Parts: sequence; C-alpha cells; structure tokens
Amino acid sequence: MLIPASGTGQYLANSVKAIRFAARGCTNRPFYHIVVTEVKRDQVDPVIEQVGTYDPIPNEYNEKLCSLNFERIKHWIGNGARVSNPVRELLGLAGFYPIHPRTYMTSWRNRKKLEDEINSQEAEQENDK
Repeated sequence: MLIPASGTGQYLANSVKAIRFAARGCTNRPFYHIVVTEVKRDQVDPVIEQVGTYDPIPNEYNEKLCSLNFERIKHWIGNGARVSNPVRELLGLAGFYPIHPRTYMTSWRNRKKLEDEINSQEAEQENDK
C-alpha cells in the first residue's frame, strides 16, 4: 500500500512537530513538498500533512512557483509546530512572516554582483577604445 502524498494524518499526540521541506523530484530537477512531520522522523518517512509545494527552478516567465495552504499552516503553528529556516524564509517572501534577514543579504549580494559585472563591462569597453 502506498502512502498518500498529502500525508497519513497519523502522529503521536505529544510529539514535537515541524513544518519543513521534503525533497522530491530527481537529479538536477529539485522539487519540494512543504510538510508537517514529527521532528525525529526522517525525510522519507510518512508525513502528517502536506501544506504546500515549492519549485525552485524558474519557468519560462522567470517565476519560481510556490503554493501554500495558509489555513493549515496557521493551524499547525497554533498547535506548536516549529518552522524550519528555509520554510520561514519562503513564508516571509509570501507575506506570512516578516522578511527573513537572509533574504535581504541575498538580494544585497545579487545587486552588488550585478553592479560589479556592469562596471567591469564598462571598463572593458573603455579599454577597447
């Protein structure tokens, strides 16, 4: 019998729960389910519930697709589930949490890298003249 992708719904009442990524997909094509699971469970063990998905590979419109079930996420957080840092970052971008500081640092680094590339291209053009 296969375990449903949305989860079994079975868990120990007093166990600590976590909302985290469960890696799916294949080599060079990652895909993540955002799941509620017991903290001590392995990533391949059955999950309690799937509350979203995240596709980190940009599509033809340069969009990274994400779907979240905010009602169920609120329910599990209200029941004491911990949220992992990567999921917290994603929820910050979605407006559920404040934006994570790592998001600001990543965008700052990306802007700095782009500025450096533009400056080096301009310097090369001036040297060519």
